[in-house]
Amino acid sequence: MRRSDGSVSTPNVTVVRACLRGAAGGSPTAVVLEDDADGAPPGDDERRRIPVAHGTSHAVYVRPAGDTIGLRFFTAEGELPACGHGTVAALALLAARHGGAGPYRATLRAGGRVFAGWAERARELITAAFDPGPVDLREPTAEERALVLPALGLAPHEAGPDVRIAGVGRERILVPVPTRAALAALRPDLDRLRAACDRFGLLGAYVHSEPSPEGALAARMFAPSIGVPEDLANANSTACLVAHLAGRGVHRIAVDMGDALGSQATITATAGPDLRVELGGTARVVTE
Repeated sequence: MRRSDGSVSTPNVTVVRACLRGAAGGSPTAVVLEDDADGAPPGDDERRRIPVAHGTSHAVYVRPAGDTIGLRFFTAEGELPACGHGTVAALALLAARHGGAGPYRATLRAGGRVFAGWAERARELITAAFDPGPVDLREPTAEERALVLPALGLAPHEAGPDVRIAGVGRERILVPVPTRAALAALRPDLDRLRAACDRFGLLGAYVHSEPSPEGALAARMFAPSIGVPEDLANANSTACLVAHLAGRGVHRIAVDMGDALGSQATITATAGPDLRVELGGTARVVTE
């Protein structure tokens, strides 16, 4: 980040573990409050370096602008239009700094849209939720299935007919497998998967088990095209999934992620009668 005199300053970076399971695990996310920074905001190349420097897959940059709070999301590969666990992390840090009584509420702006978010603190844990926006769903083309499923190590019959392309900010493919054991056994070819996702403009592949009657399931998100071979927690894909499952009568889900990476995360999502989704998780501020 460059000061007005041309020298370089260090941005104010906080690591937040977003989407904890219970009180453990979560996805480490770098949060930069740009209003606290000394001098001009960083350039995009510098924004890409922050998650690498802090050992996180994603970074979120937070900048107040009037009555709204702007969010921008970056991985080492570049900018994303939306990031669910990054939004949870940003809300958690804002609520921790707010310090007022009752829930913290904010109007957020990201990816060309304005939406509501809230967070509430209970000691060191902060529960946050937000409106991720409308979810677009469609059937995959035969070519999309033919290239993506083998890259995941799946035969066409192993995924079944319920594969969907879903978009909230950017399209990704939702791929069901029958059990958590089948999910854990996946060993995708990441080079082939990246080539397939690049060809179709997909963010990645979100593979999930079948939900229990209570809506509990597990998922893994492979996104090599954005520099994240496997994401520890992918909230926006969870929003896409609950919008899809609502058509089957499943309106609330709790998705476990991260186990294959030696960590734990859980994301919750609810689809209302009008299919408006609320997406959330629990977070802890780790370092400042």
